[in-house]
Order: sequence, then C-alpha cells, then structure tokens
Amino acid sequence: MLFDKFHEECGVFAVYGHPEAANLAHLGLHALQHRGQESAGIASSDGKEIYCHKAMGHIADIFTAGVLNQLPGHMAIGHTRYSTAGDTALLNAQPFAVSCGKGKVAVAHNGNLTNAQELRRDLEEQGSIFQASSDTEVILHLVARSNQRTLEGALREALLDIQGAFSLVFLAEDRLIVARDPHGFRPLAMGQLKLTDGTTAYVFASETCAFDLIDARYVGEVQPGEMVIVGPAGVWREMYTPAKERAQCVFEHVYFSRPDSIVFGRAVQESREQLGRLLARESPAEADIVVPVPDSGVSAALGFSSASDIPFRHGLIRNHYVGRTFIEPSQAIRHFGVRLKLNPVRQLLDGKRVVLVDDSLVRGTTMRKIVRMVRDAGAVEVHVRISCPPTVSPCFYGVDTPTKDELIAANETIDEIREHIGADTLAYLSLEGLRRAVADTDHHYCYACYTGSYPTQLVNVEELMMSRPNR
Repeated sequence: MLFDKFHEECGVFAVYGHPEAANLAHLGLHALQHRGQESAGIASSDGKEIYCHKAMGHIADIFTAGVLNQLPGHMAIGHTRYSTAGDTALLNAQPFAVSCGKGKVAVAHNGNLTNAQELRRDLEEQGSIFQASSDTEVILHLVARSNQRTLEGALREALLDIQGAFSLVFLAEDRLIVARDPHGFRPLAMGQLKLTDGTTAYVFASETCAFDLIDARYVGEVQPGEMVIVGPAGVWREMYTPAKERAQCVFEHVYFSRPDSIVFGRAVQESREQLGRLLARESPAEADIVVPVPDSGVSAALGFSSASDIPFRHGLIRNHYVGRTFIEPSQAIRHFGVRLKLNPVRQLLDGKRVVLVDDSLVRGTTMRKIVRMVRDAGAVEVHVRISCPPTVSPCFYGVDTPTKDELIAANETIDEIREHIGADTLAYLSLEGLRRAVADTDHHYCYACYTGSYPTQLVNVEELMMSRPNR
C-alpha cells in the first residue's frame, strides 16, 4: 500500500505501575509508529500531577532523553497520530490534557466518532470553547460538564453519549482508565509485566507488538463495551454498556496492523498468509514468479506462492528512508514519486510472467505506475492479485478512504480497472474468502468498505464526509 491508498489510523499505549512509565510508553509507541507518523505525545502522572509532551514528527525525534526525564511517574499514556484529513496542526496532537472539576486528566483516542459534529454544536451552544478540530476533544468536554461526582461516573456518561469507533486510554492523577466502544471497531489489547520487586505493571496497546518490545505478556482484549480501571485499589473491569453486534475492522488484518501482532485475538500473520492462499485458489495465474508490493503485500504473496507452487521473489525493493512528509517540489520530478519508494530488481523480472500481489487497490493510480515499472524492467506478463475485495464505500470509523467518486471499484468494472492499471489480468479476493481468512465464523468483523452496509446508523453522512476522520 503506497501513496494513493488508505492512510493509517492512530496507535495508543498505556501503562500503570512501572517506575519508568514514560520510557515504557516511548518504547510502546516505537512499536506502533507504523500506525501514524505525523505527531506523537506522552502524558505521565506521579499520582499528583500530569505531565505532557507532544510534537510533530516521529517518535525517535520527539522523545529525547531530556524530554523523557521531564515526564516522571509510574503511569503514562501515549499516542501516535496520522492526520487523515490533512489537518497537521499541533493542536490536534494527542494526548489532550486538561484540568477540570474532576481533576487533572489526559486522554488519547483511536477511532472516529460518527456523532462528533452534533455533540460539538450542542456543547458550543452551552458555552464550551474548543481549541482543536479533533473529535477527541468532545469527549473531554462531555466529561468536564458531567454532573457525576466521580471521574469514572462522568466518563461512563460520556461514553454513552458518543457513537462510532473508539478505543480510549484515559489518565487521571492516580489511576488509568481504558474503554472500548460497544461494537469493538478498533483493537485494544491488555498485557502484564512482572517487575523485579515482584509487583505487576499493566499495559494496554492498539497492537501486541508493543508488548513484545517491553517483554510484557498479552493476557487478552479489552472487550467491546468494557471499561478497565487500574489504580491504587487494583484492577477493576466492568461493562459500562452491553456489547452490541461485533464490528471489528477487518482492515486491521488486511493492512493496518503489523504481521507480528495479535489483533482481535488472532495472529495477523496467519490471516495474511491465508488471504494469499485463498486468493491463489480462487484466482490462479500461470506465471514464473510471485512478487509482493512491499511491505504490506509480503505476507499475502507468501501465501499465494505457497498455494500455487510459484516461486516467491522480492522483485520490488522498498526504500524505507523516504517518509510521508516528502514534498515533491515541481511537476518535473512528480513522475518519479513511486520510484522514490520502490525500485524493480531487473534480474528477477526480465523475461518473467509476474504475479504482483498487494493488499488493496483503491484509486488505482499507484498500481498503474507499479505495473508500468515492472513491465519496463522486462516482465512479459503482469497479473495483479489483490488480497481483499474491491473497495466500494468510504469508512466512517477511523479509516481514511476516499469518497465514493474516487474509489475506482465503485465506478468501474474489474475489466475496466484492469485496463486502467495496464495489467494482463486482475483479480480480487472474494468477500467469502476474506471471511474465511480471518476465521470470522461468528460474523464479528466490519466489511462496510467492501459492502456499503454500515453496522451503525450514520447520523449525517454528508457532514461525516466533510469532517471524516480528523486523527
């Protein structure tokens, strides 16, 4: 997945009970950097005060030793953000930290609220003043204005007002609170870390790869509709609302998550290889080599190769040192955009019939350039295989899909798309194949971007299209 596709969403991390909580959050965010490269922040607490630092840029550049030394305490939350609506203001970087009648609090959020604009208007009419355009700030205002006496009570009330997708990590002066929306759109894993003094630290993250880096043990998921409170009295788990029909984002397994993570209780690598195997069985190709579009197509290509007995080859090499912030200064070099990220291995491609495997095809612009690049390197045939169904509808739950007018599969037939990208053949994985690949026997996943059938009632679709999503 490259320039013309979905943008990554955000990553959240939280830790309670570790003497170097901010350092742990820093490491956790390193592991989640792939979920957002625009801004990042950490808020920590020593039980009395909340300290917060956030900035634009990558984790390694933001959190120097000097900065981390200014974030003391045994609990912390962290966030890494990708702006999906082009709003790069530091004001929207998370966590948000405020002082209100419930004390000092900070919050970080992964997801997208579908009724944020309505709530924001109501709050502004009641006198609330907003500093940022992120819907996460709405949650803070709801908590601050609540008549509930306790922070937990105010947060429960706020969670019942908001709709859409959210995995929240909330930091108070002396405790940590995490919560997940009742549909379970976005992932939120829970782990434990044994300290040398015999005590246990508790950690939460968007993906379990963050636990591996800090030697924490994955113990399970925060359940849809669940709130977990970790504080001086221990761990308290409760359902703040009954769970609704599950709608876990299947795109986490198709693309978002790292292949070494467990997401929604399932190994991502297992899902991705199965995507490729089923794709090979559904849409075989007579070819000499299977080539992934790196990096997101690698696991599916391995599965395709295994099921088809066609050799897997790294025929495209990705330059990992070209960031998303690269600015193409003139039309004269815009042509080289894809080549800045990918370069063909001519010795592998020359004279070969190539199966090109990628995780998705949204607008088609980038795939067209890649197919041309592979042909220019000498490939005699290029067969494109996509390890998910055609994307025909925008997402309102935290994925920055284009509008329907920009989605090529919503406006053209598969043969027209094949002709547009210049491939000899083109095939997508079926919806049933996708369900099988993620072992969705209980219908727990959301497939709205492939079906147009949304699991929640959308309050105002036109307004959502204007504002979506802002993290």
